[in-house]
Amino acid sequence: MFDLLWKTLVLSPVVLGVTVLVSARAMATEAASSSEYAKAKATQTEASEAIGASFLIPTEQPTADQFLVAQAKTDDNNVLEQVNLYSSEGKNQNSMSQVTSVSQFSDVQPTDWAFQALQSLVERYGCIAGYPNSTYRGNRALTRYEFAAGLNACLDRVNELIATATADLVTKQDLTTLQRLQEEFSAELATLRGRVDAVEARTAELEANQFSTTTKLVGEAIFAVSDVFGGNTGDNNNTVFQDRVRLDLQTSFTGKDLLHTRLSAGNTRAFSQLDNAGAPIDTAEGTQAFEIGSTGNNGVIIDWLAYYVPIGPVQAYFAATGGIHSDYVPTNNPYFEDFDGGNGALSTFASESPIYRIGGGAGAALTLAFGSGGNFFLPSSLTIGYLASNANNPGANQGLLEGNYAALGQLNFNIGDRFALGATYVHGYHGAGGGNLFDLGGGLGSTNRVVGTGQANTLSALNASSSNSYGISAAFRPSDKLSISGFVSYHDVVGFGADDNYEAWSYGLGIALPDFGKKGNVLGIFAGAEPYAFNRVGFAGNDIPYHFEGFYKYRVSDNISITPGVIWLTSPGQNSANDDAIIGTLRTTFTF
Repeated sequence: MFDLLWKTLVLSPVVLGVTVLVSARAMATEAASSSEYAKAKATQTEASEAIGASFLIPTEQPTADQFLVAQAKTDDNNVLEQVNLYSSEGKNQNSMSQVTSVSQFSDVQPTDWAFQALQSLVERYGCIAGYPNSTYRGNRALTRYEFAAGLNACLDRVNELIATATADLVTKQDLTTLQRLQEEFSAELATLRGRVDAVEARTAELEANQFSTTTKLVGEAIFAVSDVFGGNTGDNNNTVFQDRVRLDLQTSFTGKDLLHTRLSAGNTRAFSQLDNAGAPIDTAEGTQAFEIGSTGNNGVIIDWLAYYVPIGPVQAYFAATGGIHSDYVPTNNPYFEDFDGGNGALSTFASESPIYRIGGGAGAALTLAFGSGGNFFLPSSLTIGYLASNANNPGANQGLLEGNYAALGQLNFNIGDRFALGATYVHGYHGAGGGNLFDLGGGLGSTNRVVGTGQANTLSALNASSSNSYGISAAFRPSDKLSISGFVSYHDVVGFGADDNYEAWSYGLGIALPDFGKKGNVLGIFAGAEPYAFNRVGFAGNDIPYHFEGFYKYRVSDNISITPGVIWLTSPGQNSANDDAIIGTLRTTFTF
């Protein structure tokens, strides 16, 4: 009891102090400038942006679905964006090219008042350029700098004519006119040439030092101080300082596709939960999202290799390793689900419905969007996917088609821009050899489980099993400052041996307050029951394990956030005789 009190006193000032500091700073910065607001809004993404038919409720998370993490714009980034813009304009028929006759302009007619002037400049001097789509676009406004750019081109052309002994084409009157123009626009010409020289120099530097023409690096680093309190569980765990780092190489070959090659390392380890007798509780309750993908010793692995590409009317997803269902399908849990574990809810349970944690590995998925164009159902989608846990193993009862797998189908509806509803079905096959239902692709014999109790997870070690899971998820945004989301899932496991059948349930409801205290902040409260199963042979405990969670993500800057939070677990291991467990965490996330 003394140890529990001491650990409470040790950790409480940290969480409380940060919370007070956050609240004070939030009030002090309530009247943020419009420029700061613009920067904050620039990092907003859709919760399921990757599939193109996803939930329309905007979230503040900078993500990976996994898709492009928002980064702070530096001067070099701005220059590179300009270079890319001009390059893309050229590809899209927006760049200018030299013409040899004014008749090449489809939008210039002989009756136009400037026709003769253009004809003279084109045919006599050749210093007027048009657009590749055969237009001159002379009816739009012209700035002094644009005129200076055209004048500069004519000056260069006249110099060429003089140098090639065709000076007779240039009259004294033309030279006088050009001289007067050059004097009039001397400031603009000097500025223009300086800008061109600067852009060329900086472009050359970027090209010489760029990482890749097709790939950009998106990174995330998580520092977390955490402890657990309550009975034997609290007495047998110490305060920890853990980390997880992910470096995602995002490559696009066409501008519409995206290849993810993600490196991951971490040293996180879950707390061991003990019952009143001091024996370990067989449960994954309270697993935190940043524990997913940790190697335990900061060893580096490729934990995700996946490719998104549109094929006709569908968005295709291919995973070579580390694929999970939430990579390609909307989870309808904005502000709690952030797809990376660093900016949303603390726990895996509050992040998304457990139905998306069944299986994983290698496979493919297709998403078909429908309902756009003014329909009552705004961009909605139908998704089917297949992931195999041991796709790389050529052994007996293994591989892509004969080993463990999970096949998903989901209908996702967006009604207006305030409500989303998803209906999900997952069929899984689990071979003999043990394992867990919610294993995120751990496969046969794996001790990996990421959510729920042992009763809901443990599969038969002697016989194969199949599972049929059904889930409903929904999210409602009554205002820009309030988001409500929740889910219910039912899991029917049929074992191929005696006493192998069981049923499991899970449900949860979350309330999020975006921009609470400051733009970019999120206050989230989530409650529900992690996956549980009753009356299983060989298992004790028939109480519902409730999960309560609260967190406050404070956005220090575009790239740094601090999240204090608490997870309260009642009846761990489905046994009310076990003391409640309380996990306190202070998470700091760096994105770059």
